[in-house]
Amino acid sequence: MFEEASSAAPLDSSSRTLASVKRRRAWKRLRGRLAVLACQFGLLAVLLGLWQYATSKQALNAFLFGSPSEIWGFLVKMQEDGSLVHDAGVTGMETLLGFLLGNVIGTVLGLLLWYSRFVSKVVHPFVVALGSIPVVALAPLVIIWFGTGLASKLAMSTLSVVVVALVIAYKGATGVDDDQINLMRTLGAAKRQVFTKLVIPASLRDIFAGLKLTVGFALIGAILGEFMSSADGLGHAIFKAGSLYIIPKVFAGVVVTIVLALFLSFLVGRLERFLMPWHKFD
Repeated sequence: MFEEASSAAPLDSSSRTLASVKRRRAWKRLRGRLAVLACQFGLLAVLLGLWQYATSKQALNAFLFGSPSEIWGFLVKMQEDGSLVHDAGVTGMETLLGFLLGNVIGTVLGLLLWYSRFVSKVVHPFVVALGSIPVVALAPLVIIWFGTGLASKLAMSTLSVVVVALVIAYKGATGVDDDQINLMRTLGAAKRQVFTKLVIPASLRDIFAGLKLTVGFALIGAILGEFMSSADGLGHAIFKAGSLYIIPKVFAGVVVTIVLALFLSFLVGRLERFLMPWHKFD
């Protein structure tokens, strides 16, 4: 009885020590994140303050550069008349659909190229050629082919994403350790098993890095499509305000676009943490 109690005491002590260490580490990480956020917001406040001061003292031309107070005023007006939510929703839907479609097509093709190095070498120059074409140069053709509705914006957003997703997925697949592949083959694994059990999981880090990158590309494609022909969306609002030289409203549209991009990037980060629980994140 006495021996059991004495053996349990060190275990309880070590458990409490381990829990205390975990709490200290969690608190340290939280303090680090809060310090980073404080510095980021502080820097933003300083930049906005300098901008406002320069325009109020006419060191900067308010007509050409606007001012934070005017930009905020337009954001409030856009919120009150409903255009902010409507335009952000339209652009967000186009971006999300193009992001999903482009990444699904590009990622699947990039991973499948791992199956045949011969095929990958054959299609390599074609992929490079497609990736070298500026998406804006395809805009007139996209409008001719798909019209001026949602399909053209979706096509522009998808084209902005698909080649990047393909290249990153293929890079992740071919970067898998050859020793691990040979070990699985030695143990009798078929090529399909190597692909599903090793190549795809090992490529996830590169794929999610590509997802975070292509969020911006998808948004750029959607905005470009709205520039070319649209009656809704943030791109249309920015283009219309720019053509009328309403610079603060242009900046207001840009601010909403940035917030939308950050929100989509946040969603991708949450998805990455959900699908890769074994990976350590900062």
